[in-house]
Amino acid sequence: MDTSLKGRDLLSLADLTPEELKLILDVAEAQKRDWADGVRETPLAGMAIALIFQKPSMRTRVSFEVGCARLGAHPVVMSGPDGAFSRGETVFDTTKVLERYCNAIVIRTFAQATVEEIAAVAKVPVINALTDDHHPCQGLADLLTIREHLGELWGAKIAYVGDGNNMANTYLLGGALSGMHVAIATPLGYHPTESVVEQARAIAAKTGASVEVTHDAAVAVAGANVVITDTWASMGQEAEHAERMSAFAPFRVDEEMMAGAAADAAFMHCLPAHRGEEVVDAVIDAPCSLVFDEAENRLHAQKALLSLLLG
Repeated sequence: MDTSLKGRDLLSLADLTPEELKLILDVAEAQKRDWADGVRETPLAGMAIALIFQKPSMRTRVSFEVGCARLGAHPVVMSGPDGAFSRGETVFDTTKVLERYCNAIVIRTFAQATVEEIAAVAKVPVINALTDDHHPCQGLADLLTIREHLGELWGAKIAYVGDGNNMANTYLLGGALSGMHVAIATPLGYHPTESVVEQARAIAAKTGASVEVTHDAAVAVAGANVVITDTWASMGQEAEHAERMSAFAPFRVDEEMMAGAAADAAFMHCLPAHRGEEVVDAVIDAPCSLVFDEAENRLHAQKALLSLLLG
């Protein structure tokens, strides 16, 4: 196993170089193929991984738990009132205890500052399993899915339409690192984080990628190889539901929007999907939909990431 990433953190995809991103995807593909062929290696046998969930989870929790088990590590799941950081103890104290028990800390939480604070303290790798600003593990799975589908990332166009949320930020960075043409379309007032846009543009200048941010979904989708969306109201935004439904209606992915993309364009959504809101059944259930390949690839991408960070 390549040890160039050993001991590192993954707080956003910007923590990776293009070469490191490719390495993770290569290892994920190899491990996925090996598992399908019956190979059962356990490179992390004897290790323990802390899995902390301060936000509800299904795909993230199951994929990390199963991934740890397949690698031979013991997943230590902490959530709800019995979870880590739930008893008023400082981040410093909790982190210093966890690193004595566990070989890595995976956390799904709210503020990006939380994972950054943990990483600044911990002597073991820290993995961001979702924050309000970034979702790097989903990004790895999605890039793996796109590469499987297209055969190559460099030069492809992805169009993300909807809320300028953590997934929009993640596609900006991941697409730029991969040499892709990234188009993000959001309603006015819902654009992605400006500092992330600038970060992606700086990366794109070195990789041959391009970054476009617009408020016109048709412009973003034109000629895209992959059309992507996400929920219009993320966790904690339920009170804004009615307002968001009105603002986002022109960004619903339906047959007409897909017709504006490349003739063989694929559709992706990180799930859970609110069918009839951000995407219609005729698209998410169509042969062009990769949503369940995408969900499966969370497992393979995270296995590869753990394997490389823990060496």
